[in-house]
Amino acid sequence: MNTKKMKVVILCGGTGTRMREETEFKPKPLVPIGKMPVLWHIMKIYSHYGFKDFVLCLGYKGEMIKEYFLNFEEMTNDFTLNLRSKKEKVTHHDKAHLEDWNITFADTGLETNTGGRVKGIEHLIDGDEFFLTYGDGLSNVNIMKLLDYHRSKKKVGTLTAIHPTSPFGIIEVSNGIAKSFKEKPRLEGLINGGFFIFNKKIFDYLEENSVLEEEPLRKLTDERRLAVYEHTDFWQCMDTFKDVERLNKMWREGDTPWKVWKRP
Repeated sequence: MNTKKMKVVILCGGTGTRMREETEFKPKPLVPIGKMPVLWHIMKIYSHYGFKDFVLCLGYKGEMIKEYFLNFEEMTNDFTLNLRSKKEKVTHHDKAHLEDWNITFADTGLETNTGGRVKGIEHLIDGDEFFLTYGDGLSNVNIMKLLDYHRSKKKVGTLTAIHPTSPFGIIEVSNGIAKSFKEKPRLEGLINGGFFIFNKKIFDYLEENSVLEEEPLRKLTDERRLAVYEHTDFWQCMDTFKDVERLNKMWREGDTPWKVWKRP
């Protein structure tokens, strides 16, 4: 199989209840960072490495994601429209480079859990391997190194693990006196950071509404069939409204470690 033809599956169906300020009116993957939705940023990461065949697992307000990409050219460019013309005539100005992406929009249900959403797109995976990630996580993980690592381990799946940062400052105390103060330090343990790679055997571990992060990954772990790729650089999940504000501030200031591509 041509490696570049590997599908990139993105989970886009959650309700985003922890950031209701944004997701009451739009699905979380369409919450913007700068002028573009976080989903676009994620797709740009994979596209930079040559992976441009996407499967979006839709659920909550999935029709808005369809509409966004159906009208992508008009949504991202200035244009002139003659309303009196019998034919629609659109002249675009400052035309941005249109992405060479193939996107499959898969309705995987409104209440379906993560594993069930993946199970629901089994028929769309025509190769032996595929990428899988969440529609709200950004990173500068090197996708090609991740793929090489996955293949070297010869396991059913590979999970990208990251060191989380504490949401609080940590104070070290000696004899009642502050010895040191660390503002939101990186913690020692590892957590699931998404950016998975699976071979098709993963579908044998999934049921119609299973939670990927529970029984399927636990079973793979028990069988020693889940590899872990440790990523020690940038990773950020857009889980709360504060995360949205933080990522937008980083974008405005040009502090964008996840932007591995070049702006047009």
